[in-house]
Amino acid sequence: MDIIKLGKITAPQGIKGEVRVYPYTDKPTRFSEIEAVLLNGRRCRIEKARYMKNMAILKLEGIDDRNAAETMRNRELLLPREELWKQPEDTYFVDDLVGCAVVSEDGAPVGTLKTIHSRPAQDLYEIERADGSAFLLPAVKEFIKDVKTDEKIIVIHLIEGLL
Repeated sequence: MDIIKLGKITAPQGIKGEVRVYPYTDKPTRFSEIEAVLLNGRRCRIEKARYMKNMAILKLEGIDDRNAAETMRNRELLLPREELWKQPEDTYFVDDLVGCAVVSEDGAPVGTLKTIHSRPAQDLYEIERADGSAFLLPAVKEFIKDVKTDEKIIVIHLIEGLL
């Protein structure tokens, strides 16, 4: 079964078992579109979802007080790929991109996508080079020319001074 990471529980919220979740999705409100998540290897129904800034506040089945919520800190919420919503064009899941080879438009190897940093203006791709150094690339059309998730390749436009 192919599993996608949806977010990470960062802290309890209040005393009734709610948890704060840092979403890995394109928008935190995605949790309203799904019925349940996988947590600690078991299916856990989302009883309630609300949102505060860029965080999701979730009440998950079986987590009924602050103490139980505290034990979930730093746990990831997962979902089988077949239960995911349809992605808009030119939108990808983080799990599909991390680990992709990054090449320039002429096919020269640049590095590997190590992680994605979500920022208000745009995401930043952290690309690790063969020598171990890394650089950040804004995830905008000016730089990201093609994404081939089936081949695990991202084609980028390099500008002078970027590397």
